[in-house]
Amino acid sequence: MAGVTGDRTGDSRRDPQDPRQVPAPFAAALASLRERRLRGEVHLAEIPGPTRVAPFSVALEGEVTAPDGEEVATGRFVVLHDPEGQETWQGTFRVVTLVRATLEPELAADPLLADVAWTWVTESLSAAGTDVLATGGTVTRVLSQSFGALAATPDAVDLEIRASWTPTDTDLGVHLAVWADLMATAGGLPPLPDGVASLPSRPSRRGQPRPGSRPHTVGP
Repeated sequence: MAGVTGDRTGDSRRDPQDPRQVPAPFAAALASLRERRLRGEVHLAEIPGPTRVAPFSVALEGEVTAPDGEEVATGRFVVLHDPEGQETWQGTFRVVTLVRATLEPELAADPLLADVAWTWVTESLSAAGTDVLATGGTVTRVLSQSFGALAATPDAVDLEIRASWTPTDTDLGVHLAVWADLMATAGGLPPLPDGVASLPSRPSRRGQPRPGSRPHTVGP
């Protein structure tokens, strides 16, 4: 993918674009995000990162489209970095993800839906072969039923997965790919066949142009 700038928060006198003011681990993490190739159905745009949770952050919003161009999943990927570490993180980095998708209405009554959705998270991390700490999150499902003038609208189940974890190194491109694969899974896309290379991700149509959003410019 193209670049990501990242943000330095909490001190207006610092320039987040000045590499001399960006910690080496955060710069390495941004470089790994910039170099990661994702499947072609994933479209990304950089958005402003959180300003109060950590001194350094970078945030991306994403969407996944089916072959016919229909949007099947959306999400958000945030990297937080505190050089001094945070006790609850058990490290100096934290990856925070969000995935949303609309599922078939018959899945609403499945009591195992949330458990299955959470296994998508754990199995994606395991398949990536990356070590993480303090993994946690929530799975929420909402059944939408229409009435009156909207009675003909089909029922729908909106699924939301929020997951966060602590990486043990600065190769965060792997974690970006985990999130992208999670969006694709929630959107019902099949895994890429073995031997099929991923393509550079394209800018999100949802995110262009949007106040506060930036094209892919990862890294100082």
